[in-house]
Amino acid sequence: MCRQLLPAGNTSVGPWPAQTLFFSVSDRRSRARVFHVSATSLDEAWQQGVDWVQAWSAATQRSEPMWLRVDVVTSVRAMAWSQFQEQLQQVKRNYLRYGLALDEGFRHAFTEQEINANAMVYGGAAIAHAEVNMGHLQRYGRIRFGEDFAPVLLPSSPVYLLTTAGVFCDEQGRAHTLSGQGPDAGRRDLAELDAATVRGLVRSGAEYLARQVQEDGRFIYGRFPCFDRRIDTYNALRHASSTYAMIESWELIEGGELKAAIDRALVYLVERLIRTCQLPDGRRAAFLVDEVGQEIKLGGNAMAILALVKYSEVMGTSACADLLERLGTGIELMQDPRSGAFTHVLHARNLKVKEPFRIIYYEGEAAFSLCRLYGFSGNPRWLAMAEKAFEHFIASRHWQHHDHWLSYSVNELTRYRPEEKYFRFGLQNIEGHIGFVRHRRTTFPTLLELMMASSQMLRRLQDRPELGHLLADLDQETFREALVHRAHHMLNGHFWPEMAMYFKQPDSIVGSFFIRHHSFRVRIDDVEHYLSGYVAYHAWLMQQQTQVAVEACTPLPEGCP
Repeated sequence: MCRQLLPAGNTSVGPWPAQTLFFSVSDRRSRARVFHVSATSLDEAWQQGVDWVQAWSAATQRSEPMWLRVDVVTSVRAMAWSQFQEQLQQVKRNYLRYGLALDEGFRHAFTEQEINANAMVYGGAAIAHAEVNMGHLQRYGRIRFGEDFAPVLLPSSPVYLLTTAGVFCDEQGRAHTLSGQGPDAGRRDLAELDAATVRGLVRSGAEYLARQVQEDGRFIYGRFPCFDRRIDTYNALRHASSTYAMIESWELIEGGELKAAIDRALVYLVERLIRTCQLPDGRRAAFLVDEVGQEIKLGGNAMAILALVKYSEVMGTSACADLLERLGTGIELMQDPRSGAFTHVLHARNLKVKEPFRIIYYEGEAAFSLCRLYGFSGNPRWLAMAEKAFEHFIASRHWQHHDHWLSYSVNELTRYRPEEKYFRFGLQNIEGHIGFVRHRRTTFPTLLELMMASSQMLRRLQDRPELGHLLADLDQETFREALVHRAHHMLNGHFWPEMAMYFKQPDSIVGSFFIRHHSFRVRIDDVEHYLSGYVAYHAWLMQQQTQVAVEACTPLPEGCP
Protein backbone atom coordinates (compact mmCIF):
# COMPACT_ATOMS: atom_id res chain seq x y z
CA MET A 1 0.00 0.00 0.00
CA CYS A 2 2.78 2.48 0.90
CA ARG A 3 4.48 2.01 -2.46
CA GLN A 4 1.27 2.65 -4.41
CA LEU A 5 0.64 5.91 -2.54
CA LEU A 6 4.19 7.20 -2.88
CA PRO A 7 4.21 10.35 -5.04
CA ALA A 8 6.30 10.80 -8.16
CA GLY A 9 9.99 11.37 -7.54
CA ASN A 10 12.51 14.07 -8.34
CA THR A 11 11.98 16.20 -11.44
CA SER A 12 15.07 18.41 -10.99
CA VAL A 13 18.03 17.69 -13.24
CA GLY A 14 21.54 18.12 -11.87
CA PRO A 15 24.65 16.35 -10.59
CA TRP A 16 22.70 14.89 -7.67
CA PRO A 17 21.12 11.41 -7.63
CA ALA A 18 18.18 10.82 -9.92
CA GLN A 19 15.90 9.47 -7.16
CA THR A 20 16.26 9.51 -3.37
CA LEU A 21 14.03 7.98 -0.71
CA PHE A 22 14.15 8.44 3.07
CA PHE A 23 12.86 5.54 5.19
CA SER A 24 12.00 6.34 8.83
CA VAL A 25 10.93 3.72 11.39
CA SER A 26 9.96 4.10 15.04
CA ASP A 27 8.72 1.79 17.77
CA ARG A 28 6.69 4.77 19.07
CA ARG A 29 8.85 4.98 22.21
CA SER A 30 12.11 6.27 20.74
CA ARG A 31 13.29 8.67 18.06
CA ALA A 32 12.88 7.39 14.51
CA ARG A 33 15.78 5.61 12.86
CA VAL A 34 16.26 7.13 9.41
CA PHE A 35 17.96 5.63 6.39
CA HIS A 36 18.07 7.09 2.90
CA VAL A 37 18.88 5.49 -0.43
CA SER A 38 19.56 6.88 -3.91
CA ALA A 39 19.16 5.09 -7.24
CA THR A 40 18.40 5.68 -10.89
CA SER A 41 14.71 4.74 -10.42
CA LEU A 42 12.12 4.87 -7.66
CA ASP A 43 11.52 1.14 -7.86
CA GLU A 44 15.19 0.41 -7.32
CA ALA A 45 15.40 2.87 -4.42
CA TRP A 46 12.22 1.41 -2.93
CA GLN A 47 13.60 -2.13 -2.92
CA GLN A 48 16.84 -1.01 -1.29
CA GLY A 49 14.85 0.77 1.41
CA VAL A 50 12.58 -2.22 2.04
CA ASP A 51 15.65 -4.45 2.38
CA TRP A 52 17.08 -2.03 4.94
CA VAL A 53 13.86 -1.91 7.00
CA GLN A 54 13.66 -5.70 7.07
CA ALA A 55 17.33 -6.04 8.06
CA TRP A 56 16.92 -3.39 10.78
CA SER A 57 13.81 -5.07 12.16
CA ALA A 58 15.55 -8.45 12.26
CA ALA A 59 18.69 -7.04 13.86
CA THR A 60 16.77 -5.21 16.58
CA GLN A 61 14.29 -8.08 17.00
CA ARG A 62 11.32 -5.72 16.84
CA SER A 63 8.04 -7.62 16.85
CA GLU A 64 5.58 -4.90 17.89
CA PRO A 65 3.79 -2.76 15.27
CA MET A 66 5.92 0.16 14.10
CA TRP A 67 5.46 3.51 12.46
CA LEU A 68 6.94 3.62 8.96
CA ARG A 69 7.37 6.76 6.92
CA VAL A 70 8.80 7.05 3.42
CA ASP A 71 9.68 10.42 1.85
CA VAL A 72 10.71 10.93 -1.75
CA VAL A 73 12.76 13.92 -2.88
CA THR A 74 10.60 15.82 -5.36
CA SER A 75 12.88 18.76 -6.16
CA VAL A 76 16.41 20.02 -5.46
CA ARG A 77 17.85 23.52 -5.25
CA ALA A 78 21.62 24.06 -5.03
CA MET A 79 23.29 26.97 -3.22
CA ALA A 80 26.49 27.80 -1.39
CA TRP A 81 26.72 27.12 2.33
CA SER A 82 27.13 30.85 3.01
CA GLN A 83 23.99 31.60 0.98
CA PHE A 84 22.06 29.00 2.95
CA GLN A 85 23.14 30.60 6.22
CA GLU A 86 22.12 34.04 4.95
CA GLN A 87 18.71 32.80 3.88
CA LEU A 88 18.12 31.27 7.28
CA GLN A 89 18.15 34.79 8.72
CA GLN A 90 14.88 35.40 6.85
CA VAL A 91 13.30 32.23 8.28
CA LYS A 92 11.50 32.17 11.64
CA ARG A 93 13.20 29.79 14.05
CA ASN A 94 12.04 26.19 13.63
CA TYR A 95 10.27 27.16 10.40
CA LEU A 96 12.75 25.69 7.92
CA ARG A 97 10.48 23.63 5.67
CA TYR A 98 13.12 21.90 3.52
CA GLY A 99 15.43 18.96 3.85
CA LEU A 100 19.16 19.45 3.37
CA ALA A 101 21.93 17.51 1.63
CA LEU A 102 25.51 18.45 2.40
CA ASP A 103 27.07 17.01 -0.76
CA GLU A 104 26.01 16.50 -4.36
CA GLY A 105 25.91 12.73 -3.99
CA PHE A 106 23.47 13.06 -1.07
CA ARG A 107 25.71 10.89 1.06
CA HIS A 108 24.85 13.10 4.02
CA ALA A 109 21.23 14.25 3.75
CA PHE A 110 18.43 15.01 6.23
CA THR A 111 14.70 15.51 5.98
CA GLU A 112 13.05 18.65 7.30
CA GLN A 113 11.59 16.67 10.19
CA GLU A 114 15.00 15.38 11.26
CA ILE A 115 16.46 18.88 11.12
CA ASN A 116 13.75 20.49 13.23
CA ALA A 117 13.25 17.65 15.71
CA ASN A 118 16.99 17.68 16.48
CA ALA A 119 17.22 21.50 16.73
CA MET A 120 19.82 21.61 13.95
CA VAL A 121 18.83 25.12 12.85
CA TYR A 122 17.95 26.49 16.29
CA GLY A 123 20.28 29.12 17.66
CA GLY A 124 18.53 29.62 21.00
CA ALA A 125 15.46 31.29 22.46
CA ALA A 126 17.03 34.74 22.13
CA ILE A 127 17.43 34.41 18.33
CA ALA A 128 14.16 34.84 16.45
CA HIS A 129 15.41 33.52 13.11
CA ALA A 130 16.72 30.10 12.11
CA GLU A 131 20.44 29.57 12.57
CA VAL A 132 22.64 26.53 12.03
CA ASN A 133 23.51 24.84 15.31
CA MET A 134 26.68 22.93 14.41
CA GLY A 135 26.76 21.12 17.72
CA HIS A 136 23.32 19.60 17.19
CA LEU A 137 24.00 18.95 13.50
CA GLN A 138 27.20 17.05 14.29
CA ARG A 139 25.65 15.16 17.22
CA TYR A 140 22.75 13.88 15.15
CA GLY A 141 24.94 13.38 12.08
CA ARG A 142 27.11 10.96 14.04
CA ILE A 143 24.00 9.02 15.05
CA ARG A 144 22.83 8.84 11.44
CA PHE A 145 26.11 8.31 9.61
CA GLY A 146 28.62 7.09 12.16
CA GLU A 147 31.28 8.55 14.39
CA ASP A 148 33.37 9.67 11.42
CA PHE A 149 30.73 12.21 10.38
CA ALA A 150 32.64 15.51 10.20
CA PRO A 151 31.51 17.58 7.19
CA VAL A 152 33.80 20.36 6.01
CA LEU A 153 31.49 23.25 5.14
CA LEU A 154 33.33 26.23 3.71
CA PRO A 155 31.39 29.37 2.69
CA SER A 156 31.61 28.27 -0.95
CA SER A 157 30.70 24.61 -0.30
CA PRO A 158 27.60 23.58 -2.26
CA VAL A 159 24.58 22.34 -0.31
CA TYR A 160 21.15 21.31 -1.56
CA LEU A 161 17.67 22.18 -0.32
CA LEU A 162 15.25 19.29 -0.72
CA THR A 163 11.49 19.29 -1.05
CA THR A 164 9.84 15.99 -0.26
CA ALA A 165 6.46 14.32 -0.17
CA GLY A 166 5.62 10.89 1.09
CA VAL A 167 3.46 8.35 2.84
CA PHE A 168 3.09 7.25 6.47
CA CYS A 169 1.94 3.83 7.66
CA ASP A 170 0.66 3.69 11.22
CA GLU A 171 0.79 0.82 13.71
CA GLN A 172 -2.48 -0.58 12.34
CA GLY A 173 -1.19 -0.65 8.79
CA ARG A 174 -3.22 2.32 7.57
CA ALA A 175 -1.47 4.49 5.00
CA HIS A 176 -1.67 8.29 4.87
CA THR A 177 -0.26 10.47 2.11
CA LEU A 178 1.86 13.38 3.35
CA SER A 179 1.88 16.95 2.13
CA GLY A 180 4.92 18.35 0.37
CA GLN A 181 5.74 22.05 0.35
CA GLY A 182 4.09 24.87 2.27
CA PRO A 183 2.78 25.20 5.83
CA ASP A 184 1.20 21.72 5.69
CA ALA A 185 4.48 20.04 4.72
CA GLY A 186 5.25 16.82 6.53
CA ARG A 187 1.81 15.96 7.87
CA ARG A 188 -1.01 13.88 6.44
CA ASP A 189 -3.30 15.21 3.73
CA LEU A 190 -6.90 15.67 4.85
CA ALA A 191 -9.70 15.94 2.32
CA GLU A 192 -11.64 18.17 4.72
CA LEU A 193 -11.73 19.18 8.35
CA ASP A 194 -15.15 17.75 9.13
CA ALA A 195 -16.87 17.28 12.47
CA ALA A 196 -15.61 13.71 12.91
CA THR A 197 -12.00 14.79 12.33
CA VAL A 198 -12.33 17.69 14.77
CA ARG A 199 -13.84 15.36 17.33
CA GLY A 200 -10.83 13.07 16.91
CA LEU A 201 -8.45 15.99 17.45
CA VAL A 202 -10.29 16.96 20.64
CA ARG A 203 -10.18 13.37 21.85
CA SER A 204 -6.44 12.98 21.27
CA GLY A 205 -5.62 16.35 22.85
CA ALA A 206 -7.86 15.75 25.86
CA GLU A 207 -6.42 12.28 26.36
CA TYR A 208 -2.95 13.82 26.28
CA LEU A 209 -3.93 16.27 29.03
CA ALA A 210 -5.48 13.44 31.04
CA ARG A 211 -2.17 11.55 30.86
CA GLN A 212 -0.42 14.58 32.35
CA VAL A 213 -2.58 14.56 35.50
CA GLN A 214 -0.65 12.68 38.14
CA GLU A 215 -2.13 10.66 40.99
CA ASP A 216 -2.15 13.69 43.30
CA GLY A 217 -3.98 15.80 40.67
CA ARG A 218 -1.02 17.97 39.72
CA PHE A 219 -0.18 18.20 36.01
CA ILE A 220 3.10 17.39 34.37
CA TYR A 221 3.36 21.00 33.26
CA GLY A 222 5.10 20.62 29.92
CA ARG A 223 8.13 19.57 27.94
CA PHE A 224 10.44 20.61 25.13
CA PRO A 225 10.24 17.47 23.02
CA CYS A 226 13.39 17.72 20.88
CA PHE A 227 15.35 16.29 23.78
CA ASP A 228 12.39 15.49 26.09
CA ARG A 229 13.30 18.22 28.57
CA ARG A 230 10.65 18.65 31.24
CA ILE A 231 9.41 22.11 32.28
CA ASP A 232 9.60 22.05 36.05
CA THR A 233 7.89 25.34 36.91
CA TYR A 234 4.17 25.48 37.71
CA ASN A 235 1.34 27.93 37.23
CA ALA A 236 -1.88 27.62 39.23
CA LEU A 237 -3.85 29.69 36.72
CA ARG A 238 -2.92 27.30 33.91
CA HIS A 239 -3.80 24.34 36.11
CA ALA A 240 -7.31 25.76 36.40
CA SER A 241 -7.61 26.74 32.73
CA SER A 242 -6.35 23.35 31.50
CA THR A 243 -8.85 21.62 33.76
CA TYR A 244 -11.55 23.82 32.24
CA ALA A 245 -10.52 22.73 28.74
CA MET A 246 -10.65 19.07 29.79
CA ILE A 247 -14.20 19.56 31.07
CA GLU A 248 -15.20 21.26 27.80
CA SER A 249 -13.72 18.31 25.95
CA TRP A 250 -15.43 15.74 28.17
CA GLU A 251 -18.77 17.33 27.39
CA LEU A 252 -18.11 16.47 23.73
CA ILE A 253 -16.34 13.10 23.91
CA GLU A 254 -16.87 11.80 27.48
CA GLY A 255 -14.63 8.90 28.56
CA GLY A 256 -13.91 7.35 31.96
CA GLU A 257 -10.17 8.04 32.10
CA LEU A 258 -10.71 11.68 31.14
CA LYS A 259 -13.38 12.05 33.84
CA ALA A 260 -11.07 10.51 36.44
CA ALA A 261 -8.28 12.92 35.46
CA ILE A 262 -10.67 15.87 35.69
CA ASP A 263 -11.73 14.82 39.18
CA ARG A 264 -8.11 14.49 40.34
CA ALA A 265 -7.21 17.89 38.89
CA LEU A 266 -10.24 19.51 40.55
CA VAL A 267 -9.40 18.02 43.94
CA TYR A 268 -5.88 19.43 43.64
CA LEU A 269 -7.33 22.78 42.56
CA VAL A 270 -9.77 23.02 45.45
CA GLU A 271 -7.68 21.49 48.21
CA ARG A 272 -4.17 22.62 47.33
CA LEU A 273 -4.36 25.77 45.22
CA ILE A 274 -7.37 27.69 46.60
CA ARG A 275 -7.28 29.42 49.98
CA THR A 276 -10.18 30.98 51.86
CA CYS A 277 -9.73 33.92 54.21
CA GLN A 278 -11.94 36.32 56.10
CA LEU A 279 -11.99 39.94 54.94
CA PRO A 280 -12.01 42.87 57.38
CA ASP A 281 -15.74 43.38 56.74
CA GLY A 282 -16.46 39.81 57.85
CA ARG A 283 -17.04 38.32 54.40
CA ARG A 284 -15.22 35.17 53.36
CA ALA A 285 -13.26 35.29 50.10
CA ALA A 286 -11.36 32.59 48.26
CA PHE A 287 -8.29 33.04 46.08
CA LEU A 288 -6.30 30.87 43.72
CA VAL A 289 -2.75 31.20 45.03
CA ASP A 290 0.24 30.69 42.77
CA GLU A 291 3.12 29.00 44.55
CA VAL A 292 5.61 30.96 42.42
CA GLY A 293 5.90 34.29 44.20
CA GLN A 294 2.99 33.50 46.53
CA GLU A 295 0.70 35.77 44.58
CA ILE A 296 -2.97 36.04 43.73
CA LYS A 297 -3.80 36.73 40.09
CA LEU A 298 -7.11 38.15 38.94
CA GLY A 299 -7.07 35.66 36.08
CA GLY A 300 -6.44 32.81 38.51
CA ASN A 301 -9.67 33.39 40.36
CA ALA A 302 -11.45 33.81 37.03
CA MET A 303 -10.19 30.50 35.64
CA ALA A 304 -11.04 28.67 38.86
CA ILE A 305 -14.61 29.98 38.56
CA LEU A 306 -14.81 28.97 34.89
CA ALA A 307 -13.61 25.44 35.65
CA LEU A 308 -15.93 24.93 38.63
CA VAL A 309 -18.98 26.43 36.91
CA LYS A 310 -18.41 24.27 33.83
CA TYR A 311 -17.98 21.16 35.95
CA SER A 312 -21.11 21.98 37.94
CA GLU A 313 -23.17 22.46 34.78
CA VAL A 314 -21.88 19.42 32.93
CA MET A 315 -22.12 17.08 35.91
CA GLY A 316 -25.36 18.56 37.29
CA THR A 317 -24.04 19.36 40.76
CA SER A 318 -24.22 22.35 43.11
CA ALA A 319 -21.53 21.08 45.47
CA CYS A 320 -19.20 23.95 44.55
CA ALA A 321 -21.77 26.74 45.00
CA ASP A 322 -20.34 28.08 48.27
CA LEU A 323 -16.78 28.01 46.98
CA LEU A 324 -17.84 29.78 43.79
CA GLU A 325 -19.46 32.51 45.91
CA ARG A 326 -16.18 32.99 47.78
CA LEU A 327 -14.13 33.07 44.57
CA GLY A 328 -16.48 35.71 43.16
CA THR A 329 -16.05 37.73 46.33
CA GLY A 330 -12.30 37.49 45.76
CA ILE A 331 -12.72 39.11 42.34
CA GLU A 332 -15.00 41.73 43.88
CA LEU A 333 -12.16 42.68 46.23
CA MET A 334 -9.97 43.27 43.16
CA GLN A 335 -12.45 45.55 41.35
CA ASP A 336 -12.83 49.29 41.85
CA PRO A 337 -16.61 49.69 42.41
CA ARG A 338 -16.56 53.19 40.94
CA SER A 339 -14.60 52.76 37.68
CA GLY A 340 -15.01 49.00 37.19
CA ALA A 341 -11.25 48.60 36.68
CA PHE A 342 -9.49 45.59 38.14
CA THR A 343 -6.33 45.18 40.18
CA HIS A 344 -4.38 42.35 38.63
CA VAL A 345 -2.05 40.86 41.27
CA LEU A 346 -2.11 40.76 45.07
CA HIS A 347 0.38 39.48 47.63
CA ALA A 348 -1.09 36.27 49.01
CA ARG A 349 0.21 36.86 52.54
CA ASN A 350 -1.62 40.14 53.16
CA LEU A 351 -3.84 40.89 50.11
CA LYS A 352 -1.86 44.06 49.39
CA VAL A 353 -1.50 45.19 45.80
CA LYS A 354 1.54 43.71 44.09
CA GLU A 355 0.87 44.83 40.49
CA PRO A 356 -2.06 47.03 39.42
CA PHE A 357 -1.75 45.69 35.85
CA ARG A 358 0.09 42.69 34.43
CA ILE A 359 -1.55 41.39 31.25
CA ILE A 360 -4.72 42.18 29.31
CA TYR A 361 -5.88 38.55 29.45
CA TYR A 362 -6.89 38.91 33.11
CA GLU A 363 -9.48 41.58 32.29
CA GLY A 364 -11.49 39.46 29.85
CA GLU A 365 -11.09 36.34 31.98
CA ALA A 366 -12.54 38.14 34.98
CA ALA A 367 -15.54 39.57 33.11
CA PHE A 368 -16.21 36.22 31.42
CA SER A 369 -16.11 34.37 34.74
CA LEU A 370 -18.52 36.86 36.34
CA CYS A 371 -21.00 36.36 33.49
CA ARG A 372 -20.67 32.58 33.76
CA LEU A 373 -21.09 32.77 37.55
CA TYR A 374 -24.25 34.82 37.04
CA GLY A 375 -25.57 32.26 34.57
CA PHE A 376 -24.96 29.50 37.12
CA SER A 377 -26.18 31.17 40.31
CA GLY A 378 -28.65 33.79 39.05
CA ASN A 379 -27.19 36.30 41.53
CA PRO A 380 -27.44 39.76 39.83
CA ARG A 381 -24.43 40.94 41.82
CA TRP A 382 -22.07 39.15 39.41
CA LEU A 383 -23.70 40.51 36.27
CA ALA A 384 -23.59 44.03 37.71
CA MET A 385 -19.85 43.62 38.28
CA ALA A 386 -19.37 42.46 34.69
CA GLU A 387 -21.29 45.42 33.33
CA LYS A 388 -19.21 47.75 35.50
CA ALA A 389 -16.08 46.15 34.09
CA PHE A 390 -17.33 46.82 30.57
CA GLU A 391 -17.80 50.48 31.38
CA HIS A 392 -14.06 50.49 32.00
CA PHE A 393 -13.29 48.35 28.93
CA ILE A 394 -15.23 50.67 26.63
CA ALA A 395 -13.81 53.84 28.14
CA SER A 396 -10.28 52.42 27.87
CA ARG A 397 -10.83 51.18 24.30
CA HIS A 398 -9.86 47.65 25.29
CA TRP A 399 -11.14 46.38 21.96
CA GLN A 400 -7.84 47.56 20.47
CA HIS A 401 -6.18 44.52 22.05
CA HIS A 402 -8.24 42.06 19.96
CA ASP A 403 -8.05 39.66 22.89
CA HIS A 404 -9.84 36.33 22.78
CA TRP A 405 -10.92 36.55 26.42
CA LEU A 406 -12.61 39.86 25.70
CA SER A 407 -14.52 38.12 22.90
CA TYR A 408 -15.53 35.36 25.29
CA SER A 409 -16.71 37.88 27.86
CA VAL A 410 -18.69 40.16 25.51
CA ASN A 411 -20.28 37.13 23.86
CA GLU A 412 -21.43 35.92 27.27
CA LEU A 413 -22.57 39.36 28.40
CA THR A 414 -24.75 39.89 25.34
CA ARG A 415 -26.66 36.71 26.23
CA TYR A 416 -28.06 38.60 29.22
CA ARG A 417 -27.65 42.21 28.16
CA PRO A 418 -28.13 42.39 24.35
CA GLU A 419 -27.35 46.08 24.21
CA GLU A 420 -25.90 47.94 21.25
CA LYS A 421 -22.81 49.17 23.13
CA TYR A 422 -21.76 45.63 23.97
CA PHE A 423 -22.34 44.26 20.47
CA ARG A 424 -20.37 47.21 19.09
CA PHE A 425 -17.47 46.44 21.43
CA GLY A 426 -17.48 42.83 20.28
CA LEU A 427 -17.39 43.86 16.63
CA GLN A 428 -14.60 46.36 17.26
CA ASN A 429 -12.61 43.57 18.92
CA ILE A 430 -12.44 41.68 15.60
CA GLU A 431 -12.70 44.43 12.96
CA GLY A 432 -9.32 45.22 11.49
CA HIS A 433 -7.94 41.95 12.85
CA ILE A 434 -9.45 39.45 10.43
CA GLY A 435 -6.55 39.77 7.98
CA PHE A 436 -4.16 38.92 10.83
CA VAL A 437 -6.23 35.85 11.66
CA ARG A 438 -6.16 34.77 8.01
CA HIS A 439 -2.47 35.30 7.29
CA ARG A 440 -0.60 34.76 10.57
CA ARG A 441 2.06 32.12 9.90
CA THR A 442 2.13 30.64 13.40
CA THR A 443 -0.76 28.40 14.44
CA PHE A 444 -1.71 30.90 17.21
CA PRO A 445 -4.63 28.85 18.64
CA THR A 446 -6.19 31.72 20.60
CA LEU A 447 -7.09 33.32 17.26
CA LEU A 448 -9.59 30.51 16.64
CA GLU A 449 -11.03 31.09 20.10
CA LEU A 450 -11.38 34.78 19.24
CA MET A 451 -13.21 33.94 16.03
CA MET A 452 -15.46 31.28 17.54
CA ALA A 453 -16.65 33.50 20.41
CA SER A 454 -17.19 36.33 17.94
CA SER A 455 -19.15 34.08 15.59
CA GLN A 456 -21.51 33.11 18.41
CA MET A 457 -22.11 36.77 19.17
CA LEU A 458 -22.66 37.54 15.48
CA ARG A 459 -25.25 34.78 15.25
CA ARG A 460 -27.31 36.44 17.98
CA LEU A 461 -26.78 39.88 16.51
CA GLN A 462 -28.17 38.69 13.17
CA ASP A 463 -31.40 37.78 14.98
CA ARG A 464 -31.82 41.41 16.03
CA PRO A 465 -32.82 43.41 12.95
CA GLU A 466 -32.98 46.63 14.99
CA LEU A 467 -29.19 46.36 15.39
CA GLY A 468 -28.47 45.35 11.80
CA HIS A 469 -26.66 48.62 11.12
CA LEU A 470 -23.80 47.39 13.30
CA LEU A 471 -22.94 44.79 10.66
CA ALA A 472 -22.54 47.30 7.84
CA ASP A 473 -18.72 47.39 8.02
CA LEU A 474 -18.15 43.66 8.57
CA ASP A 475 -17.51 41.46 5.55
CA GLN A 476 -19.10 38.29 6.89
CA GLU A 477 -17.84 36.10 4.07
CA THR A 478 -14.26 37.23 4.72
CA PHE A 479 -14.84 36.61 8.43
CA ARG A 480 -16.07 33.08 7.73
CA GLU A 481 -13.18 32.32 5.37
CA ALA A 482 -10.64 33.48 7.97
CA LEU A 483 -12.30 31.37 10.67
CA VAL A 484 -12.21 28.22 8.53
CA HIS A 485 -8.64 28.88 7.41
CA ARG A 486 -7.46 29.30 11.01
CA ALA A 487 -9.06 25.98 12.03
CA HIS A 488 -7.31 24.23 9.13
CA HIS A 489 -3.97 25.94 9.74
CA MET A 490 -3.97 24.80 13.37
CA LEU A 491 -3.64 21.23 12.10
CA ASN A 492 0.03 22.14 11.59
CA GLY A 493 0.41 22.45 15.37
CA HIS A 494 -0.83 18.93 16.06
CA PHE A 495 1.63 16.18 16.89
CA TRP A 496 0.54 13.69 14.28
CA PRO A 497 2.47 10.42 14.69
CA GLU A 498 4.31 11.09 11.41
CA MET A 499 5.82 14.17 13.08
CA ALA A 500 6.11 12.96 16.67
CA MET A 501 8.23 9.97 15.55
CA TYR A 502 11.30 12.18 14.99
CA PHE A 503 11.42 13.53 18.55
CA LYS A 504 13.19 11.89 21.46
CA GLN A 505 10.18 10.22 23.09
CA PRO A 506 7.30 10.09 20.58
CA ASP A 507 4.74 8.40 22.81
CA SER A 508 5.02 11.24 25.34
CA ILE A 509 3.81 13.84 22.84
CA VAL A 510 1.78 12.08 20.14
CA GLY A 511 -1.76 13.46 19.91
CA SER A 512 -0.85 16.70 21.68
CA PHE A 513 -0.39 20.19 20.26
CA PHE A 514 2.76 22.28 20.08
CA ILE A 515 4.10 25.78 19.55
CA ARG A 516 6.67 25.50 16.75
CA HIS A 517 8.59 28.76 17.30
CA HIS A 518 9.07 27.87 20.98
CA SER A 519 11.07 24.73 20.15
CA PHE A 520 7.89 22.71 19.52
CA ARG A 521 7.00 23.29 23.16
CA VAL A 522 4.10 21.23 24.53
CA ARG A 523 2.69 22.84 27.66
CA ILE A 524 -0.70 22.17 29.23
CA ASP A 525 -1.97 25.65 28.40
CA ASP A 526 -0.78 25.30 24.78
CA VAL A 527 -2.92 22.17 24.46
CA GLU A 528 -5.77 23.85 26.32
CA HIS A 529 -6.15 26.64 23.76
CA TYR A 530 -6.19 24.24 20.82
CA LEU A 531 -8.85 22.17 22.58
CA SER A 532 -11.12 25.10 23.43
CA GLY A 533 -10.91 26.37 19.86
CA TYR A 534 -11.66 22.98 18.33
CA VAL A 535 -14.53 22.22 20.75
CA ALA A 536 -16.17 25.47 19.64
CA TYR A 537 -15.35 24.76 15.99
CA HIS A 538 -17.03 21.35 16.26
CA ALA A 539 -20.18 23.04 17.58
CA TRP A 540 -20.00 25.53 14.71
CA LEU A 541 -19.70 22.76 12.13
CA MET A 542 -22.72 21.00 13.60
CA GLN A 543 -24.66 24.27 13.45
CA GLN A 544 -23.72 24.64 9.80
CA GLN A 545 -24.95 21.12 9.06
CA THR A 546 -28.22 21.80 10.87
CA GLN A 547 -28.74 25.06 9.02
CA VAL A 548 -28.17 23.38 5.65
CA ALA A 549 -30.63 20.62 6.56
CA VAL A 550 -33.27 23.13 7.67
CA GLU A 551 -32.87 25.18 4.51
CA ALA A 552 -33.18 22.05 2.39
CA CYS A 553 -36.48 21.19 4.09
CA THR A 554 -37.97 24.71 4.04
CA PRO A 555 -40.84 24.87 1.52
CA LEU A 556 -40.68 27.56 -1.13
CA PRO A 557 -43.20 30.41 -0.90
CA GLU A 558 -46.37 29.88 -2.92
CA GLY A 559 -45.93 30.89 -6.53
CA CYS A 560 -42.15 30.23 -6.66
CA PRO A 561 -40.99 27.86 -9.42
